[in-house]
Amino acid sequence: MKHLWPRVYLIWYTEGVVAKEPAPQKIPLVFFRNSTGSEPVREWLKELEVAERHAIGRDLLRAQWRWPVGMPLCRPMGKGLWEVRTDLPGNRAARVLICLYQDHLVALHGFIKKTRTTPQDDLALARKRQKEIAQ
Repeated sequence: MKHLWPRVYLIWYTEGVVAKEPAPQKIPLVFFRNSTGSEPVREWLKELEVAERHAIGRDLLRAQWRWPVGMPLCRPMGKGLWEVRTDLPGNRAARVLICLYQDHLVALHGFIKKTRTTPQDDLALARKRQKEIAQ
């Protein structure tokens, strides 16, 4: 009987260790590339000031590590399209429209938001690019 207790304790202890939650995984983020090879979102980011680029980059990185993320960082736009929301200095707001495709987040379109609602032209462009990558 004395030899049974250490084994039982060992089994109980190792079961608790194995049942731990897995560490979070970072989902890769790629930029949409059109047929000519250019990456419109990356080019848009390069036009912004350094502080604005860093703020947008931090929010994209947070989305990668915490996916799927809800408000206030990411807002679902329907049909697999998401909006990563970034508040910039000077009361400005940047938006990057992304989708999930083959276990990658794809940055489809980026813009500075000037109205309260997301412009339909920007949504239409992102949806068009979303369809292009699915082909």
